[in-house]
Amino acid sequence: MVNVNYRDSRPIYVQIKESIIRQIMTGALSPDEKMQSVRELAVELAINPNTIQRAYRELENEGYIYVVPGKGTFVSPYGEAKADVEKLTNEFRQLAAKLIFNGESSEKLKAEIDSIYKEVSRDD
Repeated sequence: MVNVNYRDSRPIYVQIKESIIRQIMTGALSPDEKMQSVRELAVELAINPNTIQRAYRELENEGYIYVVPGKGTFVSPYGEAKADVEKLTNEFRQLAAKLIFNGESSEKLKAEIDSIYKEVSRDD
């Protein structure tokens, strides 16, 4: 289920996009699973379909979803997302450095990384 918080300062399309990515990463949405149409999701969330379309377009550009004309929108198979790995690695390093600066131990950080890996790993 896509969640939108109207008090959040982030644009609604960004919230929708991040909610769908979270569902994909946690396995709530499976590879090749058909997603709700733009209209269905717009009605469910009571927001403008153009907002949903923008989120879907960005998700498609990043490789999280794909469109089959006449059939619908589907979740891409794992590993096809075109994430900017270098950018994400830099963000991760910055966050890890902040945690270390605030007293977190390397053991706790490693345990957290292991936990996240097990949660999103597709090698089951």
